Amino acid sequence: MHDLPPLARFGGLLATDLREVTGDPEALDSRGWWAVVADFEGGLTCARFGDVRPDPARSRRPHDARWRGPAPGDWTSSLDRAGYTAGVRRIREYIAAGDVYQANLCRVLTAPLPDPRPEASDVDAFGALLAAGNPAPYAGTVRLPAHGVEVATASPELYLRREGDTVTSGPIKGTGRTSADLLEKDHAENVMIVDLVRNDLGRVCATGSVTVPDLCAVEAHPGLVHLVSTVRGRIAAAGDGRTWARLLDGTFPPGSVTGAPKRSALGVIRSLETVPRGPYCGGVGWVDADRGTGELAVGIRTFWIDRAHPAGPVLRFGTGAGITWDSDPEREWAETELKASRLLAVASGTDPAEPVPGNRQEERTTT
Repeated sequence: MHDLPPLARFGGLLATDLREVTGDPEALDSRGWWAVVADFEGGLTCARFGDVRPDPARSRRPHDARWRGPAPGDWTSSLDRAGYTAGVRRIREYIAAGDVYQANLCRVLTAPLPDPRPEASDVDAFGALLAAGNPAPYAGTVRLPAHGVEVATASPELYLRREGDTVTSGPIKGTGRTSADLLEKDHAENVMIVDLVRNDLGRVCATGSVTVPDLCAVEAHPGLVHLVSTVRGRIAAAGDGRTWARLLDGTFPPGSVTGAPKRSALGVIRSLETVPRGPYCGGVGWVDADRGTGELAVGIRTFWIDRAHPAGPVLRFGTGAGITWDSDPEREWAETELKASRLLAVASGTDPAEPVPGNRQEERTTT
């Protein structure tokens, strides 16, 4: 069995000829073009590629011969329906006690790959299928098998875009099948997270430069709609504020997938979620150190292959919802299913209208 060669695809570009891999964020301000995968728990993989060119496969519907996805009924969930709704009720107790105003509750779905050979479980082939079956503004793939990173994302959410001294974030809060499904609770949640993101950017931006050009705009995506806001600032010139290390230190993990206040919400997440999120809810994207630009998506609608699983290679996918005092546990569970349904269908090659499989709780949990 031979690993497939390293590559990355983002923004219409194909990157090959891997030169170096590091976990040091300072490298992102050195030189060259980098693919970036940041785990929610803090692990960072930065890969510099020597050959970056327009992606010739981007406009073609891909052939799926190099991807055999999981059977639809093989998905298990780190939190089943009962466990998830109990978690929603517990978060409401934390809110009532004044510990948090909002917290994201997520679950990770896992399914075995039917053919573990790299040529039949190629995350790049799957990424092409994902881009065709669920187009997204921040779609991308990172394939670094020798470093344990095989990620394909159809993320609709901007974590950080850097253009010289300007940095922009696009937090999403509020999801429905149509705009008519969006409630007052969704708008209030979005405004709350915008305030958190403004505070995060305020740590790395010049005083008074952080603005909100768009608040609670309705965006249509395949099978659902989101409320999306835009937060923008000018990176502070003093000290090390211009570096990617400083940007990540001041804003990670993304506020839209943690909660408010962020530190308290992270404690709630650790107490209720039974497995690490990994690339899900982290950051996935690219940085061009030579041009002072970069674009990292929030790692939602994101799949990754875990070839170190004791039972053999598995495909993982995360889904979740933001919980507030007004949250209804069953509605929040339904939101996690809505977010997952189309993506799991692409992975397994089934009808996107079918119910989400994987209500069975995963037997093996890790911390």
